[in-house]
Formats: sequence, C-alpha cells, structure tokens
Amino acid sequence: MITDSRFPVEAWQVRELGLDLATLAQSESIFALSNGHIGIRGNLDEGDPSGLPGTYLNSFYEVRPLPYAEAGYGYPESGQTVVNVTNGKIIRLLVDDEPFDLRYGTLRHHERILDLRAGTLHRVVEWASPAGQVVRVRSTRLVSFTQRAMVAIHYEVEAVNSPARVVLQSELVANEEVPGQSGDPRVAAALKRPLEADEHSAHDNRCSLIHHARASGLRMAAAADHIVGGDVEADTHTYVEADWARTTFGAVLNPGERIAVTKFVAYGWSSQRSIPALRDQVDAALSAARHTGWHGLVAEQKAYLAEFWDGADVDVEGDDSLQQAVRFGLFHVLQAGARAEQRAIPAKGLTGPGYDGHAFWDTESYVLPVLTATAPNAAKDALRWRHSTIDLALQRARTLNQRGAAFPWRTIRGQECGAYWPAGTAAVHINADIAVAAARLVQWTGDEEFERDCALPLLVETARLWESLGYFGQDGQFHIDGVTGPDEYSAIVDDNTYTNLMAARNLSYAADTAERWPKNAAALTVSPQELSRWRTAAAAVAIPYDQIHQIPEQDRGFNRHERWDFAATAENDGYPLLLHAPYFEIYRHQVIKQADLILAMHWCGDSFSAQDKAEAFAYYEELTVRDSSLSACTQAIVAAEVGHLDLAHDYLTEAALMDLHDLEHNTRDGVHVASLAGAWLGLVCGYGGMRDHCGQLSFAPRLPENLSRLTFCIRWHGSKIRVAIDRNSAGYTAQSEGGGQLDLVHHGQPFTLYPGRAVTLDIPPITPLTPRPRQPQGRAPNPVSRQPDPR
Repeated sequence: MITDSRFPVEAWQVRELGLDLATLAQSESIFALSNGHIGIRGNLDEGDPSGLPGTYLNSFYEVRPLPYAEAGYGYPESGQTVVNVTNGKIIRLLVDDEPFDLRYGTLRHHERILDLRAGTLHRVVEWASPAGQVVRVRSTRLVSFTQRAMVAIHYEVEAVNSPARVVLQSELVANEEVPGQSGDPRVAAALKRPLEADEHSAHDNRCSLIHHARASGLRMAAAADHIVGGDVEADTHTYVEADWARTTFGAVLNPGERIAVTKFVAYGWSSQRSIPALRDQVDAALSAARHTGWHGLVAEQKAYLAEFWDGADVDVEGDDSLQQAVRFGLFHVLQAGARAEQRAIPAKGLTGPGYDGHAFWDTESYVLPVLTATAPNAAKDALRWRHSTIDLALQRARTLNQRGAAFPWRTIRGQECGAYWPAGTAAVHINADIAVAAARLVQWTGDEEFERDCALPLLVETARLWESLGYFGQDGQFHIDGVTGPDEYSAIVDDNTYTNLMAARNLSYAADTAERWPKNAAALTVSPQELSRWRTAAAAVAIPYDQIHQIPEQDRGFNRHERWDFAATAENDGYPLLLHAPYFEIYRHQVIKQADLILAMHWCGDSFSAQDKAEAFAYYEELTVRDSSLSACTQAIVAAEVGHLDLAHDYLTEAALMDLHDLEHNTRDGVHVASLAGAWLGLVCGYGGMRDHCGQLSFAPRLPENLSRLTFCIRWHGSKIRVAIDRNSAGYTAQSEGGGQLDLVHHGQPFTLYPGRAVTLDIPPITPLTPRPRQPQGRAPNPVSRQPDPR
C-alpha cells in the first residue's frame, strides 16, 4: 500500500519522496500521463528498474482467440487486448561509463511530482555512482492536451562534485519485455512481441519506427526528435534498427555545468492509412512541436487545464486527503477522455493494461456523468464512439435473435469480447446506460446537432432492443427476464430493478426524441405505432417489491435466497469472493458484489419514496461486500441522501483513495477511472445532492460533521454554476455567456438563478429514518486500515 509519509497530502499535486521498488508498479499508475489518445505509465526515465512498462494508444489492440471448453451459439470467438506500443520515454544515462541505475550507487534524493494544474510529471534525483561521482538529474514530461499526437520530455543532467563524462541515450523501443501476469481475471492477457516491423529510418537527431500488430493488422508509427542545449557542446549520433532507435549525446561536465535534451515523441496509428501516410503524420507532428517549443507546450498545457479547472474544480474544507484525492481523480478522468476523439474510454484509461484495455458500462454510468458536467466535449466524443460502432451492435443483436442494437459488455473496437456470457452478454443494461448517457448530455448541453445525429439513433435502436427483450405478462406489467444487473454476483435474473428502470427511461427518451426529430426518425423507420408501444412499455415496466420486508427488491425473488455466510468468509480471508468461491455457490445466495438496487436509487431516484430508499438501503447494506471498485461511491451518494452522512463520508473516502492507497491491491495494472470519477459523484451528488431527473437540475446539499465547507462548479447549458455549501446554507452563483436565467431546485423548492446575482438558501435539518446500517462482517468501509490480501 502506498500510504506512508513518502506521499505527503497536498492540494494540487501528488508528490513522492524517495523511491520504494516494492510499490514501483503502483506509483507508475499513479504518475501515468495521458490525453485520451496516448497514455504513458510513470516509468522511470532510464527504463530500469520498472514495475510494469507501458505505452498505449487508444484502441490500438491485438486480436486473440477466446477458448471455450464447449462452444455455444453466439459466443464471441475472439478477444481484443491493448498493446504496449513503442516506448518513447526512455532516456538512459551513463556517468563515467557507469549506468544510472537506482539499484546501485547511493540515492541521495529522489522526488517525483504530478502537478495537477500544470499537467506535468516532474522528477528530481541526486545520485552518487558506485565510484562516487555525483550528478543531479531533473526531468519533466507531459502528454499534450493541445497537440494530440505529442509526448514531450525535458531532461537535464548536472555534475555536482567533480568533472563527469556523461552520455545520454534517448531511445524508441518496440516489443519491450513485460512481466508475466497473474491468474486474476481482472488482469490483462500478456502479449509477447505483438508488433512486426514495417519500416525504420533516421536523420540527424530524428528517428522513426513503424510497426503493425500481427493479427489485427493495425499499424502504428512512433517518431522522436531532439533539441540539445545546456552549458556545453555535445557530440550526437543516431542509430536505428527494426525494433529500436537510439540518439546518443556525449559531453564532459564540470561541476555546476548542465547538459539538457528536449525530446519530442509523436505517435499515430490507423487501420487503413499507408506506411508513407503514417510516416508523414508523425513527422508533421514533430515539426509542429518543434515550432511550439518546450516552453510553448508547457504554457499550452497550463492554459488548457486552467480552463478545465475553472468549470470543474471541487474545493473541500475539513479533509485534506479527500481534497487531494478528488482533484487527482478529476485529473485522471480528464486524461482518460480529453482527446480520445471518438474512441473508447477504457476502465483503466490509458494508465495500464488492466481488463485488457476494455471499455465497460462504467464509462457511461460513472465517467460520462462527470465529463458531461465538467468537460462536455469529451463526453460527446465518447458517445460518438458508441454511435460509430452501432452497425456492430445491430449485428450482435441479430446474432442474439433480437431487434435493435446490442452493445458489447466489454470491448475495445466494438465487438463483444466477454467470454463469460452470464456476466457479459446477459448484462444488457449497458444498452440503457449508453442511451441514457446520450439523453443526459442533451439535457445538460442543449446540443441539438448531437441529439439529432448521435443520440437519436442510439436511443431508437436500444429502445427496439428493449421492446424485443421484454414482454407483457398476465399481470399487465412489462417484464424483462434472464438478465444480469450491475451486481455480478446475481446472474440471469428476472426483472432486475435497475435494468428495468433504465430500460423504461431509454424507451421514454427514445419516444420523446423521435417526436422532436420526425424526419430523422422516419429515416430510421420509426412509426407512430412503435412510439406508442415504447411509451406503453415504459409506463408498465415491472418493479419487484418485497411484501415481507416492505422494500423494493433488487430482482424478482432475490430476497428469498439464503443469505451468504459472511462471518465464515471474513474469518477465512475470503474476499473478494470471485477469487475464493465458485459462481455456482455465489449465484444462489443473497450476496451483492456492488451497488445494484442502490444504483437505481441514485440514477432513477424519482421512482422511489424517501421511506423506500431508507429501508432498502439499510437492508442491502448488510449484503453488499464491495468486491468492485464501482460500489463505494454509489453507497456514499445514497447514504448521504437518507441522512447517514458519516457513513457516506466513509464510503466516499474509500472511493477517492482507491488508487492513492491501492485499496483493491491492483493499482499496478492501472487506475480505476470510474472509482476516481466516483469521488466527484460522491461529493457533488452525495453532499451536494445534485440530481437531474427529467432534465430538471436540483440540489439537496448537506455536509457531514468533519467537513466545514464544500464548493464545486459544473457546466449547465453553457453556464458555469458554482455551489458553495456550509453547515447551514448553500450559495448559488452563475456565469453565463448568454446571460439567461437558470431554473433550479433547492431541497424541493424551485428558485431562479441569474448570472452575477448570488442566491443563498437555508439547508433544512434531516433525521435518518433508520439507524446506521450494518455491513457484512469484514467489509465495513475503513480505507486507511484495510489490510492487503494475503496473496
């Protein structure tokens, strides 16, 4: 766990003092940089030692077979795995012929700083070689938000105690070795030498490598150029082979003298463009970066982030760790999607190979709500990617003998890659998650072009899927059977409440949107009769209710199952269950992997009474083991709504510190982007009480005892709304280019907000309707003291 004093708590940066080789892989994920198109792990500049090397291009993958002991109709035949592409980060250093390697010599000082406002990773090292030669190394790297293809590194070496002969070796390396992976299904499949060489070239200080992936055929290019400076003249030489290129700089430094190298690395890939086209693409990117220069790139990066933070920052008073964590989380959420530009947002972003680099439903249900409110253009691009894959979703639905579109549970390109269908194909709620995310973006932005061209087709084809999947029973209700909801410990169930309520919204939004765009809907062959059927189904959707306990039920009959023996599991260190118990046993019991009905109470909260929410939350708390990083933030949100503010803070802290404290013990494979988004959701939707039901933006703020103030900013219909909450009141202000009024709701009371005119409203007291709920033995939220898995 990376929770010791080496990582001080600071508001706008993540700083590491010293270096612990045992947690190197985790810190490489924490310090990863990305812009949504390129991702580089926070590996040391010199390449060795490393925990898990990684450089990724969004949606650049290799295909691999999915083996089955017994095949079945409709099973996906091949999987997709993100490829560790050509590494352009490496700058090796030799001091008087001694390699700069932190495992040898004496490390006098080592510090790394992830600057959340500058968008850079800065490193300072003072090292004495085994021969006693002391040098000081300073490096700063960035992945540009403004020049999408560009990684830039500024690297300086200074002699400290005596003259030093130094050699810098700047490299491009393809097919670098990566360590073997574990048997954990959440870990990626390792690929050996996935890239085949197409072309390599070098001229002066510029070099390039072009490769293609053997099976997928995707082609990528990486090119590097250098500017050398400092206090001395350097000898330079560039050499290139098929899988590596090296530019060498040699100089003699007197004490206090420096040699400085700025390295520009450009990346590009395509499934269609030729080798010359890719070569020219990266060459052009290098020329543009050289023209901008290092200082220009740094200035552009700061300006981009200043605009983002002005409409996205969350200011927390009373909990410094939470303050750092929510900004760290927002930064990684932005990195995951800022310049993805019609590519997926994977569960790990581009920070590691976890989950094979796949995107799941949590993009639409956790990440996009945050981006919609803070960086709406990034959210639009992610949904445009879904729209670009709609033909594949239509084909998948035909394979499943359904109408409409069936989007994949996990994928990189758009094909279904989930080999275990009870927790993959059966989780059809992803289709409503996508559709509702598209409708939400329209509600928040008012973007009519996006609604017409992107949201409408997504809504229509997913609505057709729901009509095809569901049926009207003898009770007159619309039922959807044989599905898996968000809780992956309950598979192939009937009338999952979350699935049904999201499907109902999908159907209603589809009908409403089709009526707003009749010509475009007609082009999709939507008929008035079809719209009527959608509305009828949405109004009649079945919502299971447990008459014995007088609460809504997660799915029909769930509460009649035998309860899991949580005490025995805790005693035998049996969490997470997916690594200790067979699914056959799990599926037959009342045990919940992650918030399911409780998630419905967040996103579909207007479908439940306050009493139902409080009673159901108490009941399902006793069953939820949080074996998924997606759970804690949702439990925080609903705990805050039903008045358990301190419990909400416990869960919120867990979600926020998921990676900074490595609570799931798998941060080495990349950060948990959805959980990091959950920190924002927990603060804004939990303590801020923000909801957008039926397109009405409302707030019901309340703070726990350990927070004195919370301020956040969101973007709504072109306005920036700032909400400042203390124990007794909430203040609202707006900045708007158009100057229009905003009709909002505070604790159920409508009010109007005008630009430049603050509104302050009292916060009413709340008394919880139930005692503080209990959790399963061994699963109470306590992120600081939770012990690592003994494995």
